[in-house]
Amino acid sequence: MSGYDRRADREDQDGQGGREDQDGKGGQGGREDVGERTFAALPPAPGRAFAQTWWGRAWLSALEDGALDGAQVKAGRRLARAGAVGAVSVRPGRVTAVVRDRDRTAHRADVLLDVLTDAQWDRFLDLAGERSGHVAALLDRDMPPHLVEDAGTAGVDLLPALGDLEAECDCGAWDHCGHTAAVCYQVARLLDQDPFLLLLLRGRPEAVLLGDLQTRGAAAAVVRETERAGGVDAAEAYAAAEFLPPLPAAPGLPREPGRPPSLDTSLDTDAPVPAGLDPAALEILAAVTAVEARLMLAQALREDAGGGAAVAGRWTLSQDAVRLAAGVLGGRPEVDGPMAAVIGRLAAGSGRDRRRLASAVRAWTYAGADALSVLEEEWVVGGEVLARARAALDSAWEEDERPVLRVRGNRWTAVGTGVQLRLGRDGRWWPYREEGGRWTPAGEAAEDPATAWATVWTGGTEEASS
Repeated sequence: MSGYDRRADREDQDGQGGREDQDGKGGQGGREDVGERTFAALPPAPGRAFAQTWWGRAWLSALEDGALDGAQVKAGRRLARAGAVGAVSVRPGRVTAVVRDRDRTAHRADVLLDVLTDAQWDRFLDLAGERSGHVAALLDRDMPPHLVEDAGTAGVDLLPALGDLEAECDCGAWDHCGHTAAVCYQVARLLDQDPFLLLLLRGRPEAVLLGDLQTRGAAAAVVRETERAGGVDAAEAYAAAEFLPPLPAAPGLPREPGRPPSLDTSLDTDAPVPAGLDPAALEILAAVTAVEARLMLAQALREDAGGGAAVAGRWTLSQDAVRLAAGVLGGRPEVDGPMAAVIGRLAAGSGRDRRRLASAVRAWTYAGADALSVLEEEWVVGGEVLARARAALDSAWEEDERPVLRVRGNRWTAVGTGVQLRLGRDGRWWPYREEGGRWTPAGEAAEDPATAWATVWTGGTEEASS
């Protein structure tokens, strides 16, 4: 279907659970409290990613994957980065802003998204009310992944999918142009700050949504109290899921790993140390085990909120030496006494000197084995991977802001800045800083080179090593 036909089809759906009407009441059954929020123009965003949250990135994926002209998307990103987007108005089904071209010509740009039907909102409210944590997370300006997943399973799509973001612009383009793309990038920044804007776009402002949730909660409480007053058979009460006692609260995460007992408290200090036993090494292994146990508990507690990758894994001997050294150092640059001797053994056993081991430990603290491979492995970037990397670097800065980059393998060094970006095999960019003639890890990886750059760039200049 052509872009013109798609727009005509959208207009035919107004007032039937699709786009909003001209009076802004479509898809709401004539509700008058649909709301509108207006945000002042945001400042330019040189050298930073537009979306930091997972839902902001999902919004941009709907634009970038669904637009027919990638050049227009790139132009929109540059306009948004330059601060060319004016005040942004958000209301059910539509975002509107004025965008100025480089020649200062102003264009009204609109981005449209289907609002939810009343039936869909009922299903969403049921899901949101099932867990108090969902509402608490939204009030903290966080979008719970499980809520979005459960809603999608129930046929309520909160985040836009491929092709869901429609475009209207007075420049005459029938698909996304640079102006509507710029509005989408600006909206991503706003969504990072407040996910309730996504719910407003889908048809319900924050006050109405929270009021509906409160009303449902009060009604459910009345029903439960009435049932209790009437009394029920004990067997029936136990068999009914809603009457089962709640599970105990999950254990809290300790602020820091526990301290294992010292050998001095478990062995007679006058007795000889058993042959082959290194007390310092054993104490270190116990301490590292406590750290790993805390990480595993943190992972288990995150699973209920859609947590990330597992913390445990299999490592080579070289990687495991770095892992153990990271547990020994615990963020300290160096240690002394028996622990210093163990660090020396770990360095020698892994084929590193102490300085290289210290850099490896720093990398490990950022992202484990993935960050360590970026530190120690240089590889040739070619083909489609190189093309994508160059495109990402070209779009990360304006022409007059782009640093002079010297490339060797997967490493791009900004001449005269002491800053380097390294491309991992997974396509992410890692920031590095020159310290004492060596390149050292300076932060976590980012999908966008501008974000990685912002982690380490301070605006100064210094001579970098090759």
